[in-house]
Amino acid sequence: MEKVLVAGATGATGQKVINLLKNSNTYQPVAMVRNPGQKTQFESEGIKTVEGDLAKDVSHTTEGIDKVIFAAGSKGKDLHNVDQEGAKRLIDAAKKHRVQKFVMLSAMGVQHPEQHPELKDYLQAKQNADQYLDISGLTFSIVRPGALTDDEGIGRVKLQEQLNEQGQIPRWDVAHTLVQSLQTDAAKNQAFEVLTGETPIAEAVQEFQVLS
Repeated sequence: MEKVLVAGATGATGQKVINLLKNSNTYQPVAMVRNPGQKTQFESEGIKTVEGDLAKDVSHTTEGIDKVIFAAGSKGKDLHNVDQEGAKRLIDAAKKHRVQKFVMLSAMGVQHPEQHPELKDYLQAKQNADQYLDISGLTFSIVRPGALTDDEGIGRVKLQEQLNEQGQIPRWDVAHTLVQSLQTDAAKNQAFEVLTGETPIAEAVQEFQVLS
């Protein structure tokens, strides 16, 4: 079982990632939490935790970890220190402990933040984090979904390097896409956009690997 550290484990998408990993035959989730009080909800379900605040030193959090999913975010409250620099800190920690793969939850629009004035600061922070991962030397996948919804997942998506359209996708389907991207050779060292579509998620991720 590969140990997967999930940053943002208490968030809406992160919790879904944790549940998928918990029910997997391949992965063992490790939930990264900011304070001791957050441990209970995970440990009561037999899920391991590690304390780490993305705004501070997180170099210890990746010790003994095989792979990482970064699904954290400050919801606009601290874009620089959490969404951008926090991601960079965790990338550095992953390098230090030779993590096998780092899967980043990003967002559509990061290539051109200036085209989305209402989200410019957020997208710029995500772009900076993505670029840092790209040159880190780590094996990675960067997943860039459209607008997230709380609708029930359908398990089908469309994904390309650039979709050139706007759209939505349920958080469940994003979580599935992140977990599928953990496979070492899946979308290896690639970034892709993803929306609700017609292709089963596992197939879509594998096809992207072949076509990229």
